[in-house]
Amino acid sequence: AVATLAATRPTAINLRWALDRLSANLRQVQPGERFARAFAEAGRIAEEDVASCRSIGAHGSRIIADLHRARGGDKPITVLTHCNAGWLATVDWGTALAPIYAAHEQGVPVHVLVDETRPRSQGAALTAFELNGHGVPHTVIADNAGGHLMQHGQVDLCIVGSDRTTASGDVC
Repeated sequence: AVATLAATRPTAINLRWALDRLSANLRQVQPGERFARAFAEAGRIAEEDVASCRSIGAHGSRIIADLHRARGGDKPITVLTHCNAGWLATVDWGTALAPIYAAHEQGVPVHVLVDETRPRSQGAALTAFELNGHGVPHTVIADNAGGHLMQHGQVDLCIVGSDRTTASGDVC
């Protein structure tokens, strides 16, 4: 079961980590007790994830708010996103979208440019869905448009999810 679930998203390090944690937790448990133990451990993982993502949102929203103030506070901060790293990918807040949600809730005006994210259209199908549900103004753009918009100074900030981030800050 672990191998099957891990194969559904091989680049998602948090999925692999959670499966490894559950597997280690259940290895010595009798089969009849595994469901209850797995359910309880999954609940702990979910609560830890909510707290972690809420913290990402709190820290990131300060950056967005500071940028808004530094730019005079007269227009929304335009944020470019790529892929999906919201509450559909994690729990409640998401990772990369958490600062956007937190800033929006704090009254900082943001407008999100959502890359469609080919070939799976995660941005167009998932990120736009989430932002719409949260009431965050956004526009879905073709993947190629992001670079063009940045070249022309129409992007204030770029926030993306990362499957892997090294200690030196390199991402993939």
